[in-house]
Formats: sequence, structure tokens, C-alpha cells
Amino acid sequence: MRLRDRGLTVGYLPTGPLNAITDVPGIRVGQVTWMTEEPSLQRTGATVIMPPGDIYKEPLYAGTDVLNGFGELTGQATITEWGLMASPVVLTGTRNLGVAYDAVMEHFFNRPEYRHGDELPLPVVGECDDTYLNDGRRAIPQELILQAFETVSEGPVEEGGVGAGTGMHLFGYKGGIGTSSRRVEAADGTVWTVGVLLNTNFGQPYQIRLPEGLKALRRRDDRDTPPPDGSCIGVVATDAPLWPHELKRLARRIGLGLSRAGSVANDLSGEIFLAFSTAPKSAYRHLTEDKGLLTGQESSPITPLFDAVVEAAEESVWNALLAGRTTTGVDGQMLEGFDPAS
Repeated sequence: MRLRDRGLTVGYLPTGPLNAITDVPGIRVGQVTWMTEEPSLQRTGATVIMPPGDIYKEPLYAGTDVLNGFGELTGQATITEWGLMASPVVLTGTRNLGVAYDAVMEHFFNRPEYRHGDELPLPVVGECDDTYLNDGRRAIPQELILQAFETVSEGPVEEGGVGAGTGMHLFGYKGGIGTSSRRVEAADGTVWTVGVLLNTNFGQPYQIRLPEGLKALRRRDDRDTPPPDGSCIGVVATDAPLWPHELKRLARRIGLGLSRAGSVANDLSGEIFLAFSTAPKSAYRHLTEDKGLLTGQESSPITPLFDAVVEAAEESVWNALLAGRTTTGVDGQMLEGFDPAS
């Protein structure tokens, strides 16, 4: 069940056909979920976002932004310095950060086109703490993360407690993966797609700002003891030709979408955002190097892209919330699914 399945919408812009980050041409997503009881209880997983082409040899322009920095996105320093991303994006639980980093390296070496001497990538891995449900004593096996690489697809993206979202919470309910997309038409008729994918693991029950059509579903009392503050790693992909400084501005707008849903970026929560463009380098020839899409027009063409990110980020939150299923984890702790009908 997604937000639009209930006849509800966010914003004014149209979505892509899948209403997912995979609406951006060439973007593929793969996920693996690890739920075991022995020898220790595990409620965790990994989500891989694979850009088009050979990302290791053909880096993409990218930018990052941080709303609250109690978290980790590896590779962020290099993206900030060079404005380039030369790695797939892996989202996972905090305990799995090192294994996921190494899995990207294994994937790099295992490609048929790898040649000795190729420059090593600096993997981009974002973490959220899933230990409210997940034991955390063991990291996910690397071979499982590599399965997520092998299963990447341009099709629909499963949401809720799957992949990196397996052990995550959202405003005291079950959270996890959520995604949405928007399409923006430029003045010359060109249509750009903006896709957002979130790993939601944040918020307290009293902070949630539900759309009118969802308020009747709410069952949790605000006074119930919620999970501790978590995090949200957000990823924007677009085929619009944007320079790194513009992509940083797009990444920042994820935070506005989260705030519409009720997030205030709690003190112990890590809201870290990444945006990258899949546009071929030839698409940048008509842009001025210092301005990019900011051409000095009275109405800048980048503004609708800001709208697209904010709308898609907020809708991604609601999609993650509605897809969550009641899950019991370590020490019997439980997160309820928000939607009893799903």
C-alpha cells in the first residue's frame, strides 16, 4: 500500500510511471534482507542504488548536504572536494558499514572489465542504526550484500522493512525504505526526472504531521515509549544536467520534505543527503560553468527541481510508513505497522 493507493497526493508535479527513483533512466536498485533468529537475532539488510554506465570509470557529478550530522556517509569528503561520485550507493545498518564498504570493493574487482591498475573507488555507503530491532552483534555476511548488487533492477522498488530498511523505525512505527519521483518540463520542452529514495529511521510519535487522509489510521498514543532517535539517509538521482554546487542544493531540499512530514532532525539523528546527475557530459555544453541552470532568468529553471525533490521526499516518507509491517526484534521489542489494512 502506497500513498497514492489511498487516493492521496503530495504537491503539484507529475510522477514517473513507477513513482520511484528507478524512473530516472538507467537507475537500478537491488535489495537484500537478513532476518535470522540464530545464533543471534538479525533484522537488517542492504539496499544498492546503481547508476547507469560504469560508475567506476565514468564518475557522475554529485553533491552532499548534512542537516544533522550524527551519522555516516562514506565518500562524502571526496564528493565535496571533487564534485564527483565514482561508486554505487549502498545503504545499510550501522553495524554493516565496514562490510558494505568492502562489498563495493569486491564488486569493483569482480567486474569482467576490471583491469589491474584501475584506480580504486572510494565507496559511498550510508548507515542508519537499526539496533532497536536488530541484535547488532554480527554484521551481515558480505555475500548477501553482493547478492543485492546481482539483483539490481530498473523496475519497481520494494518499500518498508526490506533491504536497508529491515530494522528501521519511523515516528515510532515501522519504517524503512521509501521512494518517489517527479517529472519537470523545462522551457524548451525537455522533461527531466527527479527520483528520491530514503532510508527512514527517524522521528518521535508526537512529531508526525499526517496528511488528512491518513489521520484516521493512527493508533499509537503519543505517550507510548518510542524508539530512540535514528537517522535518514536520502538519495536524489536526476537526469537534469546540474553542476556539483547545484546538486548540493538539491540534496539540501530533502530536509524540507522530511520537515513537511514532521522531522525536526533530532539531536541524535543523522540526516545526510546525496544528489547526483546521470546526464551525459555532452548535456553540459550549453551551460555556463559558473551558473549552470542558474541562468539569471527572472524565474530560475532550477526552482521546479527544488519542488520536485521536496515533494518526492515527503511522499517517500509516507510510502515507507504505509509499507511498514509489524516486526518484532531483539528482546521482544516491536514496531507496529502504521496501516492495519496493509
